[in-house]
Amino acid sequence: MSGRKASVPADLGVVEETLLIPLYARAVETQKPDGLLVDARAVEMVETIDYDFSRFEDIGSLVGANLRTLVFDDWVRRFLDDSADGTVVELGTGLNTRFERVDNGRVHWFDLDLPDVITLRRAFFVDDDRRRMLAASILDESWIDTVRDSPGPYLLLAEAVLAFLDESEVRRVFDLLAERLPAAIFVLDAAGAAMLADQDSRDVLGTVTARMRWSCDDPQEPEGWRPDVRLLDSIDFGGLPDAVWDRLSAADQAAMQDFARTHPERTAAYRINRYRIG
Repeated sequence: MSGRKASVPADLGVVEETLLIPLYARAVETQKPDGLLVDARAVEMVETIDYDFSRFEDIGSLVGANLRTLVFDDWVRRFLDDSADGTVVELGTGLNTRFERVDNGRVHWFDLDLPDVITLRRAFFVDDDRRRMLAASILDESWIDTVRDSPGPYLLLAEAVLAFLDESEVRRVFDLLAERLPAAIFVLDAAGAAMLADQDSRDVLGTVTARMRWSCDDPQEPEGWRPDVRLLDSIDFGGLPDAVWDRLSAADQAAMQDFARTHPERTAAYRINRYRIG
């Protein structure tokens, strides 16, 4: 991108580095004449962070990253329509700018991630009376005490996060939420076993070292982990919400419909699921 200042170091771990992919995707989309989204903060961060973003250039999956982001945005807006003063927690927030897109002026918000990510994030964001950053692992239950002091109901988001955990760790996340934040809504994305099997050849993951470890082909599987987990919704890119679908051009809509029709198994191998927990 033009005008790069590259003054902020990106001292990130192997898995944490993956947060730069959706960041770059939003920045690229913003600079298109008719992009799916507008994110000036993403452009600013890409221009400022000292990292070789050129490795992500011309990667087809960047569009998928933005579609995923828009689906998460849509479900946050639906939550806020019913619970305007509730609390949203981004688990593994990375450099997300979702708050800037969906803030209704009343929601309480937490951005949670590992300490190295929060250090980077603080170069661009500050806490205020409704939005705070928390430096902790998702598996560290101490952050839940802080969230519980914020008004309910609670919406938890895990975008491009859980696939990099072991299944035992994912189950631990479900246990923590069910036991400490009952009746919370949990939105997450899940890759099927086929995606894990060929991830070395995928255009995005081929550019970084991190690899996915948890797969989930059946969105109802977590219901078998606990009796108080219930699947509310599950979608793939063949059934995008209207609010997201309508952002696509007619040509892109036709291309996605054709792909979903000719490659149903590949389309169903990646899903975004919404659960009620506890």
